[in-house]
Amino acid sequence: MNKIFNDLFIFEMANSHQGDIEHGKDIIHEMGKIARKYNIRAAVKLQYRNLDNFIHPDYKDRTDVPHIPRFMSTRLTYEQFTELVDTIREERLISMSTPFDEDGVDWCMDQGIEIIKIASCSALDWPLLEKVSRTGKPLIISTGGKTLSDIDKLYNFFTHKRCDFAFLHCVAEYPAPSDHLQLDFIDRMNRRYRDVIIGYSGHEDPNDNTVAMLAVAKGAKILERHVALPTEKYSINAYSMTPEQADKWVEAAEKARVICTTKKENDKYVSQAEIDSLNSLMRGVYLKHDVKEGEFIGPEDVYFAMPCQDKQMNSGEFGDGIELTRDYAKDEALFEKRHITATKLARSVIHDAKGMLYEAGIVLGSDFEVELSHHYGMRNFRQTGAIIVSVINREYCKKLIIVLPGQKHPVHMHKIKEETFQVLYGDLEVNLDGEEYNLVAGDVQTVLRGQKHAFTSRGGAIFEEVSTTHIRNDSYYEDEKIEKLDPMERKTVLRKW
Repeated sequence: MNKIFNDLFIFEMANSHQGDIEHGKDIIHEMGKIARKYNIRAAVKLQYRNLDNFIHPDYKDRTDVPHIPRFMSTRLTYEQFTELVDTIREERLISMSTPFDEDGVDWCMDQGIEIIKIASCSALDWPLLEKVSRTGKPLIISTGGKTLSDIDKLYNFFTHKRCDFAFLHCVAEYPAPSDHLQLDFIDRMNRRYRDVIIGYSGHEDPNDNTVAMLAVAKGAKILERHVALPTEKYSINAYSMTPEQADKWVEAAEKARVICTTKKENDKYVSQAEIDSLNSLMRGVYLKHDVKEGEFIGPEDVYFAMPCQDKQMNSGEFGDGIELTRDYAKDEALFEKRHITATKLARSVIHDAKGMLYEAGIVLGSDFEVELSHHYGMRNFRQTGAIIVSVINREYCKKLIIVLPGQKHPVHMHKIKEETFQVLYGDLEVNLDGEEYNLVAGDVQTVLRGQKHAFTSRGGAIFEEVSTTHIRNDSYYEDEKIEKLDPMERKTVLRKW
């Protein structure tokens, strides 16, 4: 994914320059002020058509055909567009244009336009798309009026062409009614095209900034709106924003980004203020009667009540069979630590593994076996090991391997089994005979018999292992401490989880 797409605002000029080069520059200057005010990454987008070829000669002077009178009356020359591009750069904005014909693509290349946009009306114009795909420029494709099948075609086309591209969800009505916006479709696009940035191009009421905030909440990384500058000479249409409206639009979107942005990678950030607030409402564990050091207590010996004092055991931590380290009197707060058992550790990693499967959208069904491979014991499992889900083991074998964030599986080899890994989710670093291979979802790596291999993951990974029949005792570890262990000493097998 190109970083140029991330958190990008697009100010669409279209024909709002009114064919007046100085008016167009004024719009760009106003957008530059907004970009600096909020310190955002912003592009100003032009539209390129060579009207000498774009409109049939018999129709150029017709006033009864939609759009043609507007295009002709707001016409700018190539040199005038070049002036606008220079002004965009002077304002430290990103230059962007929508070419509607092949000459427009040439203009983009000649002027060094940084991003090329494909309009919704051109999104299935294959001759134009062929030329655009050869430019090497980052591309943003608007999907107004396109079905899911159409978007799949576009995704496959630009992926096969090895283009760097993003999609914009768009409803091509001008203005677009709120009940037609279908912002839930952004969720669908983010799930379906996981390696593509998804954005939103809006044509709704310019005063309704809740839509931009909702689009950000849905995961839109690019936001686009039409902008214009009303004067005594020039009016604006119902879906374009004035500079004042554009300012409020950016402010609302930036506020939504602050609200929605997670604060911690691969986890949920929990502030100390939040912890303190919840702790103040927790119930602590108190004794129902006098007890002596060395006794074991259970639920019948305690009750739960507020407040929970500092370092006191709370109701969620309590379990049966706690051994007391000192005497306690009736109604005294319990200050003990619950021992972490192998069962508790196993349950903890199983919950994390199931969560990763949920997030990856991988369904196991009901017929499988789970193996916790803990080479240095369950207490060190999160550092060294893996969760192995055996799906089938015949002449061929299929497993799913779950690697927790930061977990490493030590160097080993197989003499009988040959295996191939395919990453389904996350990142996987495979060490194969001392050489490092960094894999992501979709990547495949084969491990031949006798090849020493190890793997780890920075953020967690799930990969599929397809192999010849799995044979017990066919794993030979480089570390002698592991090699001396019976396989059952370094494995916990679960029939259910």
